[in-house]
Amino acid sequence: MTVSTQGLELKSASRHVRAAVELLSSMRFSISLLSVICIASVIGTVLKQNEPFGNYVNQFGPFWAEFFRAVSLYSVYSAWWFLLILAFLVTSTSLCIARNTPKIIIDLRTYKENIRAQSLQAFGHRAQANLDETPELAARRIGHMLVGGGWKVKLQHRELPGANGWMVAAKAGAANKVGYIAAHSAIVLVCLGGLLDGDLMVRAQMLFNGKSAFTGGGMMVDVPSQHRLTENNPTFRANLLVTEGTRSSTAVLNQSDGILLQELPFAVELKKFFVEYYSTGMPKLFASDIIIHDLHTGEKIPARVEVNHPASYKGVEIYQSSFDDGGSRVKLSALPMKAATKPFEIEGVIGGSSKLTNGNENLTLEYTGLRVINVENFSANAVGGSGSAIGVDVRKVDLRDSLNARMGAANKVKVNKDLRNVGPSITYKLRDAAGQAREFHNYMLPVDMGDGAPVFLMGLRDTPSEPFRYLRVPADEQGSSQVFFKLREALADPAVREQAIARYVANAVAADRPDLRDPLAVSASRALALFAGATSAPNANAAGQVSGGLQAMADFMETNVPEAERTKAGDVLVRILNGTLFEMTQMVRAEAGLKPLLPNEATQAFMSQAVLALSDAQAYPAPMVLQLADFTQVQASVFQVARAPGKSIVYLGCALLILGVFAMLYIRERRLWVWLTPHDGRTSATMALSSNRKTLDGDQEFEQLKTRLLGTKDH
Repeated sequence: MTVSTQGLELKSASRHVRAAVELLSSMRFSISLLSVICIASVIGTVLKQNEPFGNYVNQFGPFWAEFFRAVSLYSVYSAWWFLLILAFLVTSTSLCIARNTPKIIIDLRTYKENIRAQSLQAFGHRAQANLDETPELAARRIGHMLVGGGWKVKLQHRELPGANGWMVAAKAGAANKVGYIAAHSAIVLVCLGGLLDGDLMVRAQMLFNGKSAFTGGGMMVDVPSQHRLTENNPTFRANLLVTEGTRSSTAVLNQSDGILLQELPFAVELKKFFVEYYSTGMPKLFASDIIIHDLHTGEKIPARVEVNHPASYKGVEIYQSSFDDGGSRVKLSALPMKAATKPFEIEGVIGGSSKLTNGNENLTLEYTGLRVINVENFSANAVGGSGSAIGVDVRKVDLRDSLNARMGAANKVKVNKDLRNVGPSITYKLRDAAGQAREFHNYMLPVDMGDGAPVFLMGLRDTPSEPFRYLRVPADEQGSSQVFFKLREALADPAVREQAIARYVANAVAADRPDLRDPLAVSASRALALFAGATSAPNANAAGQVSGGLQAMADFMETNVPEAERTKAGDVLVRILNGTLFEMTQMVRAEAGLKPLLPNEATQAFMSQAVLALSDAQAYPAPMVLQLADFTQVQASVFQVARAPGKSIVYLGCALLILGVFAMLYIRERRLWVWLTPHDGRTSATMALSSNRKTLDGDQEFEQLKTRLLGTKDH
């Protein structure tokens, strides 16, 4: 019996109804639906599901983000079309099983012993022999031997004119047909389990029980009942965030248009959260010591939840999903980037916000993240690392060595890494009155980038889709940024600039050349004023914005110095700038009670980085930079709580799928016939073998059967 790929054929109905039923119950339709389900599942795996819509706008742009939302790609597994396809797949596969199972059962019970003797000559595997025994004795002997070899046998005695004899009909490998039923039943069970554990029940409650997604803000206790699902909800999969030392009994179900709150029959208290890291900074292990509080009996059950080791209570599985900040307290030092801003300190909580006022400008400070460990790669071949080998010298490329290093075993790949923990960092946003925000990422400790002077990295970006751009502020010998920001403050003061110029001129001009002092002072004053942004540069915009830094000096030279003399004039101007800034630094350090800088490599590295940082700081868009001064970390654990009645159904379906595929691929269905008739006082035997697949094993088995049953190897 061959399994048909055609569908059910109705005898009485209209032509369109018969065609629809045939298509729905056909195997080709089931395979097509299964392919669509697989493609949709790939999309749901690659594309993050149930993220805020703004994240998709930043990633795909307004048009495609709106288009993908219209076709529900952000919630594939709960989309109406996905559930509809799943339902059609269950129906179609069930009809395929219903159509073919009776035929398979009949075929399993049938030995096909009524086959005509002449038909045996048409088989590919056939043999003939003469036996020295009666047909009945030969039939019983052959049947007994086949039964001993695992075959199922039926003997038939025929007494018909011209067809007097015994037919031995045997079969083996019937599990191949059972594999078809098992594999297709597995598809139905897995789909049913997916429907039960998906959002179908939640959507049904939203449709029939008046539940709706919540789109507002505020405290969980203030969310109305129409946005809450009861603890008797038969199936759900939600997220539960618990901070150390607190407990929670309300989980969150993310929906495409908001959230739903799921009440639990118990509360989860987080006693302690543990996390271990690899040398790369990736989490190695995170686990939670919890106490489950039964809300009805008051019973307390301690448990430990790790990745792949969930806890279970009252049919609800508690999985360790991830971890987050639980409201760490941070203390920030505001360092002025504009002359009108004064330094101050502010404290806040991660996830919270504070109001700031800068003159007429009102800002909102949002504390978005605290990272205690930041492991970075400082190898020379890391892009952006200390050696930052972004460009490649083609003269040093050996193609053979390059290919050999990347082919073969994975451990041959040469990846030189210099991983270092650079300490804690703070991420925050400054939002203006119009709602526009910039994001900032500042490190607490100075980082040695291999340039000779440790620097504080102060990053910013305008949109989440952009990478951070970092301002490198040099650290003094005490590991502080105090000298730099005092130097920046002094640079904005005209009186301090004049004092620095006077000190520079006094040290640079010999006592016997007093005529050079005034010209040098004028040049130094012009250079320092341009660098500080105190003189309007040629590229100032219509609003009168003053540019500064090295760019202002370059623009001045392009406008006022002939092209042939720019190189020489530039060298002179930079030496004058460096000299005046060095004297200004000495003044700042003396005022702060620090020792004067000595003329050595460390001083040169500090000053070089300070000049670059002072130049780049002119373009810093915020009035202040907030540096992490202290913090008290509070961790939170994110659990996934799930009640999944379809899990057992899915497990059963997976087991049937494995058995079914194994049976269909590795078990061959074989049928054997031996026709025995009397001939000249002996018995003439004709044997034939059929199999659902032609293989070398089938050829070998037939040769063995000929030898055992007929005692011959000749065809």
